[in-house]
Amino acid sequence: MKNKADVIVILGPTASGKTGLGVELAKKIGGEIISADSMQIYKFMNIGTAKVTEKEMEGIPHHLIDFVFPNESFSVAEFKEMATAKIKEIVARHKIPIIVGGTGLYLNSLTLPWSFEDKAGDEEVRWRLTAEAEVMGRDHLYERLLDVDPASAQKIHPNNVNRVIRALEIFEVTGKAKSYFDEQSQKQDLPFNYLLIGLSWPREILYQRINERVDLMIENGLIEEGEMLLDRDYTWEMGAMKAIGYKELRPYFEKRASLEEVVAVLKRDSRHFAKRQMTWFRKDDRIHWLEMNASKSQETLTRECLDLIKEAGISISKEAD
Repeated sequence: MKNKADVIVILGPTASGKTGLGVELAKKIGGEIISADSMQIYKFMNIGTAKVTEKEMEGIPHHLIDFVFPNESFSVAEFKEMATAKIKEIVARHKIPIIVGGTGLYLNSLTLPWSFEDKAGDEEVRWRLTAEAEVMGRDHLYERLLDVDPASAQKIHPNNVNRVIRALEIFEVTGKAKSYFDEQSQKQDLPFNYLLIGLSWPREILYQRINERVDLMIENGLIEEGEMLLDRDYTWEMGAMKAIGYKELRPYFEKRASLEEVVAVLKRDSRHFAKRQMTWFRKDDRIHWLEMNASKSQETLTRECLDLIKEAGISISKEAD
């Protein structure tokens, strides 16, 4: 068990303070940071994603940030492959990998025995199934899934057409049910030991932090960043532009809403997003939660993390401060 490398994960909802904690912890234990944020991967999208700045990094190496163009796709499987490679590189440098982020799918792909190797995809099959759903209805596809893969169908809501289509696509391309691959994945052993640490705020304080962050984004030039992206011919239909922080700006640029109105919507959507993140994380009993409050200092928070690391038996790099 202890021959595996140790990896620390700092997670939590948006605006919870993950970035600052990750940097402070890395300075203390000789770590390097791997981002698990599905939006900070994109180039040019800095303010709306609250992307860590060079000043905030404080000299700590950060990986998987700012390397995908907004019109390019990037899958969870690609993240898992790249993050795994980065973990191995960091360990080879005798540093401790620290995963920092709030994208639940990214984190689960690393810290749970998920496998994507056999889940082949075929765009033509996906297009045909999508067209079939539009013509014959989503219930038709769901009934077919019940026939070929009842185990997966029980886990997927009939209204979740995308997941139904994905499960049928896997079956058509591979000849095996999605549930078969899920079962095989669960039998796999994880290559690293993960310590998951979460930041939990009282809701009213977290919502206040989110509102303040949005105000700061506007002050720092979020509208100008949106203009720059549009000038580069990135359109509202692109996946990256549909993310929180950008899609809310569209009515303003199309002169259908005032700046005050879109800011209010952005704050609301960000709060709802944080609530969904916490609902996702609360289901994971592996997470060691640190209770946050407005008076807790960064020093105290870092010390609490160090205590958890010590309890987990993780050795701190001799090169650390």
